[in-house]
Amino acid sequence: MAVSEAREPDPGAAPAALGYRLARATLLDLRAIYRLEQVIFPYDAYTYLDLLLLFLWPGTRNLKIVAPDGSLAGFVSAGPGLARRRGWIITLGVAPEHQRRGLGRWLLASAEQRLARPEIRLTVRISNAPAIALYHQMGYSVVERKPGYYRNGETGLVMERRIRPTGETR
Repeated sequence: MAVSEAREPDPGAAPAALGYRLARATLLDLRAIYRLEQVIFPYDAYTYLDLLLLFLWPGTRNLKIVAPDGSLAGFVSAGPGLARRRGWIITLGVAPEHQRRGLGRWLLASAEQRLARPEIRLTVRISNAPAIALYHQMGYSVVERKPGYYRNGETGLVMERRIRPTGETR
């Protein structure tokens, strides 16, 4: 009898069952992503030009979650870091009316998979307890504190997850 390898549950299974779908974000989504950034990050949302550059920068992965009604429910942009082993989650957000449904977890896991790097980093506001809790659940730990990182002077936490390549054991 063969022993099957334990697999992590599909983070998109529950949201997909609710009618959400994951798709590649394109330049056609830029206006909706800009509006979503303004809602989620009112103090330091990316500018329209910054978001445009995320779509043009080589190696950047841009994903969105489309709600059952066709609206934009969430977005993530992730790209390679300067170090070959490291990728970065550049921005990740879920519209307030779609939060607490596993969409952030789905976006994060999908971006990590597409980056295919053994180390993934992101920066989060020290006051964003729900996001920090999600990142801890996903295996991230704080590796650096950046006082004054955000425009309003708030500290940013750099968090990192080290991902074992498939087949590697401890």
